[in-house]
Amino acid sequence: MKRNQKDSSGVSMIRPGGKLMIWLILFISITYIIYTLKIVSTSRPCQYLTFSETILQQRPQKKAVAGEHEATDLNHVVFGIAASSKLWKKRKEYIKIWYKPKKMRGYVWLDKEVTDAGDQENLPPIRISGDTSSFPYANKKGSRSAIRLSRIISETLKHLDSDSRKSVRWFVMGDDDTVFVTDNLIRVLRKYDHGQMYYIGSLSESHLQNIFFSYGMAYGGGGFAISYPLAVALSKIQDRCIQRYPALYGSDDRIQACMAELGVPLTKEQGFHQYDVHGNLFGLLAAHPVTPFVSMHHLDVVEPIFPNMTRVRSIKKLTTPMKLDSAGVLQQSICYDKYKSWTVSVSWGYAVQVFRGSFSPREMEMPSRTFLNWYKKADYTAYAFNTRPVSRNPCQKPFVFYMSGAKFDKQLNTTVSEYTRHRVPHPACRWEMTNPGEINTIVVYKKPDPHLWDRSPRRNCCRVLQTKRNNTLWINVGVCRAGEVTEVK
Repeated sequence: MKRNQKDSSGVSMIRPGGKLMIWLILFISITYIIYTLKIVSTSRPCQYLTFSETILQQRPQKKAVAGEHEATDLNHVVFGIAASSKLWKKRKEYIKIWYKPKKMRGYVWLDKEVTDAGDQENLPPIRISGDTSSFPYANKKGSRSAIRLSRIISETLKHLDSDSRKSVRWFVMGDDDTVFVTDNLIRVLRKYDHGQMYYIGSLSESHLQNIFFSYGMAYGGGGFAISYPLAVALSKIQDRCIQRYPALYGSDDRIQACMAELGVPLTKEQGFHQYDVHGNLFGLLAAHPVTPFVSMHHLDVVEPIFPNMTRVRSIKKLTTPMKLDSAGVLQQSICYDKYKSWTVSVSWGYAVQVFRGSFSPREMEMPSRTFLNWYKKADYTAYAFNTRPVSRNPCQKPFVFYMSGAKFDKQLNTTVSEYTRHRVPHPACRWEMTNPGEINTIVVYKKPDPHLWDRSPRRNCCRVLQTKRNNTLWINVGVCRAGEVTEVK
C-alpha cells in the first residue's frame, strides 16, 4: 500500500488531484440540497384526472381563426336565387328591391342565357344551371326544372373558391319573386350555431299543401337557410339522392327528402312567408305573428299590399319603415280608446285599423279572412292557422288607415309614421258611439328598437294619446311597461 509522501519537515502532502475531487463532491452535494428544497416548496397535492380530462389534455388545441367569434352578418351569407329566363324581365324588379350588390353575395340561377341583362350592376351575378337531363323525373303535374332548382345550393357551394368558402356560414335559398328583409334574416340566423347542421324555414299557409307535400318541409318560395356544414353534407349525396325520388313534384320537397336521409329536421321560423293564398294579404300582414318579418313570396299572385299602386311600388313603399326600424316592421300592437269605445290595431309601418266596440287581443291577433286559400275557395278550414271573419256585424267593419309616410324625428329621438284613411264605403251604423269615420289621419310615435328580438318574444304595447284635433288620432307604440297589460276596458 502506497503512503503519502512527506516533506522535509515530516508533514504529509496531499496530491492536487485528490483536493479537486473533494471540492467537486462538496459542490454537487450543496446543489442537490437546494434543488430538493425547491421541489418540496413548490409541490402540490396529487390530483387524479378523469378519463375525459385525460383525453382533453391529449387532444391538440384548435387554433383560433380570425373572425370566428364575430356575430353573423350579411358577409357570412350567400344567396341562391331560383329564376326562370321566361319571367326574368319582370321578376328581377323584386330582387332589386332588397338585394344590395356591395353588401351581399349571391347568384341568380337561370335555365339559359337572357338578353335583357343590361342593369346587372343592381343584381346578383347570373349563372346557368348545370345539365339535369340524366336525372329521372316522373311527376306528370310538375316540371323537370324542379331538379335544376333543387341543386342550386350544391352548385353555389361548388362555384365558390376556397377563399370565399372560409367566410360562408349560411346559404339562403329564395325565388325570383321572393323579397327578403335581410336585417331580420340575420336576426334569425344569429340565434343558431352555424357550425352545426341547420335547415331553417317555414311551412305553407295552406293546410292541404302541407299535407300533399310535407309539414316537415321548408317551402322554397318563402325562402330557407342551410348552414355551411349541412350544405357540404348535402352536396356530397344530393345527386344520388335525387335519383331516388323521380316522382316528387318540386325542388323543395326533393331537398327535404335529402334532408331526411341526412337525418336533419326542419327548424321552423314563422317569419319566412310562402303566402300560398290568393287575393288580399291585408289580413295576414295586419296580424303578423310575434316574430321577425323575414320574407314574402307569390307577389305576382296576390294583390298589391298598398291600394292603388303597382306590386313593385307597394313593396318599395314598405322599405321606408324597414330602414327606420326593421325589427319592428309589421309588428302588431293592440290598444283601446276607452273614451270612444274603440279597439285599435297597429301593424307598424303598414296599417292601422280602428273598430267600433271592444275586441279581445285573442281575437285581434288572428288574421282576418281578406284572402282565399291556394285553391281559390273561401274555406277557412283549409288554412294551417286560425283566422277570423272580416266582420260579424256591419258596424264592426274596420276603418283602415294605410301608411302614407314615415320619418325619424331627431329632436324626439323617435320614428313618426303617418297613416291615411282608405276611403271605401261603410254601412250605416246606429250605434251610439263616436264614428271612426271622422278620423282622417293617424300618427304613430315609436322609438327604434333594434334589440327587440334579443329579448323574449312579446307584442309591443300601444297607447291612444288624447288630443284636441278631432280628425287626427295620435298613438304611441313601444315596449310594454312594468305591469302593463292589453285588456278590454
